[in-house]
Amino acid sequence: MPDETKPESTAPPAAPTAGDAKPAAAAPKPAAPAKPAGPAPVPWEGELVARTKARFGAAILEASTFLGQNYFVVEAARIEEICFFLRDDEQYNMLADLTAVDYPKKDKRFEVVYQLYSFPKNERLRVKAAVADKEPISTVVKVWITANWLEREAYDMFGIPFAGHPDLRRILLPEDWQGFPLRKDHHILQQDDQWVRENLNIESGQ
Repeated sequence: MPDETKPESTAPPAAPTAGDAKPAAAAPKPAAPAKPAGPAPVPWEGELVARTKARFGAAILEASTFLGQNYFVVEAARIEEICFFLRDDEQYNMLADLTAVDYPKKDKRFEVVYQLYSFPKNERLRVKAAVADKEPISTVVKVWITANWLEREAYDMFGIPFAGHPDLRRILLPEDWQGFPLRKDHHILQQDDQWVRENLNIESGQ
C-alpha cells in the first residue's frame, strides 16, 4: 500500500515584506537608583544631658548627636543662665565661636550657635537657640568675655540684637551701612549704593 504521507517542505520561509515589518520596541530606561539616606541627628544621652535637664527642665528642647558632635537646643530666654551652668558646673570654660544661621521660612528665623570647649575634659559642645527677626537674646559677655566681639559680628552680619551687650555696634561694616549681608534675603550682589557714592565718591560696580 503506497505511503500517502507528504514529506515536510524544506524550502526557506518567505522573507517578510516591508509592510509586515514592525519597529522594535524601545527598551525601558532603568529606574534611577534611590539616593542613599544622609546622616541624621540621633538622640544624645549621658550624664551631662541628665544633669542639664534636671537643672533646666523644659528649657532644654533637644539633646542630640550629629556626626559625633553633641549639641543642645535651648530656649533663648534662658541662654545666659544655661551658659553660666555649662561654664561653672560642667567646665566648658571657652567660647570658641559664636555665630548664627538664617532660616527665612521659620517663624524664629535665626539660630544663634555657641561653640563651647572644655579644657579639663578636652570636649566640645554646641548650644543652639532660635530667635525671631528683631527678637533680642541675652548677651553672654558676662560668661565669656570673648562674646563681646563675636556678638557684635552676629549683629553686624545678621541684625540679631544681644540684650545687655556693653557696646553693641557694627564691627566689620560702617555704622551707617544698610542691610545685613549674611541674611538669605540679602542678594549676593546687593550693597549700599548710597553709602558707596557718598563715602567713596564712586558709582557701584555691581
